[in-house]
Amino acid sequence: MSEKTFSIIKPDGVRQGDAGKILARIEKAGFKVLGLRMVQMTKRHAEGFYAVHKQRSFFGSLTDFMSSGPCIVMVLEKDNAIEDLRKLMGATDPANADEGTLRKAFASSVEANVIHGSDSPESASLEIPYFFTTLQIQG
Repeated sequence: MSEKTFSIIKPDGVRQGDAGKILARIEKAGFKVLGLRMVQMTKRHAEGFYAVHKQRSFFGSLTDFMSSGPCIVMVLEKDNAIEDLRKLMGATDPANADEGTLRKAFASSVEANVIHGSDSPESASLEIPYFFTTLQIQG
């Protein structure tokens, strides 16, 4: 069944010049891009987006990192999109990511792990409208 998911090419991926390569691999894996734009999150925007992690020890460094440079936010569609994107991304720690995953290929650390993807239909339904209006999404 076709489903939508949300993804971010994080500041490290953009800064390293890997955004095009990452997007090409996403498209090659069968994802249709329904929405795409570059954003520069403020610290406040990052804190709002990652509010679910507010009590976690890494919250401050995560929101500093996510507001440190431009990101590319995307709405993607495919059968089984959420699970398939999570597999394509690989483990959060690139040292533990499988060969062929985006994080194994492009990430340098647990925090600088180049990509975010929704982990459930519920999170996708919250994350997509955080960055996109319905008029900005095709399909």
